[in-house]
Amino acid sequence: MKKLLFIYLLLTGLFVVYVYHYQTEVSSKREWSENEMKGSIDETYVMVTFQVGIDYWKGALKGFEDAAKALNVSVEYRGATQYDVGEEITVLEQVIAKNPAGIAISTMDPEALNPVINKAVDADIPVVMFDADAPESKAYSFLGTNSYNAGVEAAHKMAELLNKRGQVGIITQPHQLNQIDRAQGFRDTIFKEYPDMEVVSTKDGRGDQMQSKEAAQEMMAEYPDLTGFFVTEAVGGVGVGRATLDNKSQDSIKIISFDTDKGTLDMIKDGTISATLAQGTWQMGYWGLQFLFHLNNEMLEDPNKKAPLPRVVDTGVTIVTKKNVDAYYPQ
Repeated sequence: MKKLLFIYLLLTGLFVVYVYHYQTEVSSKREWSENEMKGSIDETYVMVTFQVGIDYWKGALKGFEDAAKALNVSVEYRGATQYDVGEEITVLEQVIAKNPAGIAISTMDPEALNPVINKAVDADIPVVMFDADAPESKAYSFLGTNSYNAGVEAAHKMAELLNKRGQVGIITQPHQLNQIDRAQGFRDTIFKEYPDMEVVSTKDGRGDQMQSKEAAQEMMAEYPDLTGFFVTEAVGGVGVGRATLDNKSQDSIKIISFDTDKGTLDMIKDGTISATLAQGTWQMGYWGLQFLFHLNNEMLEDPNKKAPLPRVVDTGVTIVTKKNVDAYYPQ
């Protein structure tokens, strides 16, 4: 009898211990689930770009800010005022000195910022790239458009606009990786798939309206039979549009641009620009901050070995024409 009583008490004790541990585990998981995606307001993440005043960055910054609200953290926006890699390096050095919780960076040069990016990573500051990558740096991930594929899309659209024949030119920024890839995707596709089309010239617009306008005017003078321009960024697209207006060739020359700033949308609406490629800029900012938050709060197991977050995230493009342009104006 005593033996049976002992066994009964032992089993009862084990059951009580099991229930206790089960409830503790459930409570712990519930508490983690409720709090794991919340930071503190003094946890500051910084977005660093160049030409900080242009409209293009507004979408990415909005995504960055929306993610900050969801995560209960703070964000700052810094960058070079001009298209000047030296200035961006200086700004990034200043940001690193403040030891932020993480940095999202878009670079105008795929190599020049590598030492400073690596300095941040070596100081245990999480870094992700967005929009324009520095693939040989130690940055954890890149979130942005597959620029080569975007150039391919632009080439197919240009061929459609020109009935698969004619001379076209490219206005780009030849030292910025995403611009290089867009131009190369366009060039390769025209060469391989459209034998009656030819890319006759590529010029540097430096992301500036006036310089892009001048480059387009030079190209139109050099190639009087030119029928199309592919411009790999928005500010230059507006400049090229103005060049065709001044030359009274807006009806005979088709322009495909990039992004959805108001100037570009207005020119699509009036027919000066035929199409533009809209990028997922909000997604770049939103998921960029989510990545940084996970890295900073060590929510990933052994991230250097298992790489649970992808190295590259393609945020995609959509072709915008007069038919759907109204949907891209801010609501």
